Amino acid sequence: MRRVTSSVLALALVGALAGCEAPPNEGAFASDEFVSQSRYVPPGSPTVTLLTMIYNDNGRSGHSALLIDGPEERVLFDPAGSWHHPVVPERNDVLYGMTPQLFGFYMDYHARETVDVHVHEIDVAPEIAAQLIDAVEAYGQVGSARCAYATSEVLSQTPGFETITRRWYPTRVMADFAQLPGVRESIVLDDDSDDNLELLQAQAAQAARLERARALLSE
Repeated sequence: MRRVTSSVLALALVGALAGCEAPPNEGAFASDEFVSQSRYVPPGSPTVTLLTMIYNDNGRSGHSALLIDGPEERVLFDPAGSWHHPVVPERNDVLYGMTPQLFGFYMDYHARETVDVHVHEIDVAPEIAAQLIDAVEAYGQVGSARCAYATSEVLSQTPGFETITRRWYPTRVMADFAQLPGVRESIVLDDDSDDNLELLQAQAAQAARLERARALLSE
């Protein structure tokens, strides 16, 4: 996986809603204990990062997600997302415990030979990050093809992000977000196969092996 920083992103702003069409992960509401045990507190100051998956052959929209590094924990709002991991608690479309390794799994799953991940990160006040975490937790399950709308709706109601319009296309949410003062932009590229289901299964198998190793050590 390679990260390429760019000061200017020349992207098409039209395309079909081909991403964020995963079926709802019915019943995905992790216990308080699982969420608490898995909580990850990121280093550094609070940030909000918009992740936009874009097909690199024609700039077509793929998916929108929002990583929130708050003062007390990190959460990933992945509306109608298709990535899951057995050690990551999920409540509706909010993922908890996203350590650097697990977040790397998430990015590796999405960045592949046909899809680039565009990253837009901005510093925020601790109270804004906390408010945004509350908002995504309260949003509820997001239906297929509504990832960009859900992401932009939550952002548009948050102080400092009022200029973001409710949008149906991930690239258009990205264009609004990119206009915010102080945004840092980069692109994650990968030449892995487009068969990310195989990668998802490999990540789950790795987690199972680690759990078995921990169980043996505790005996």
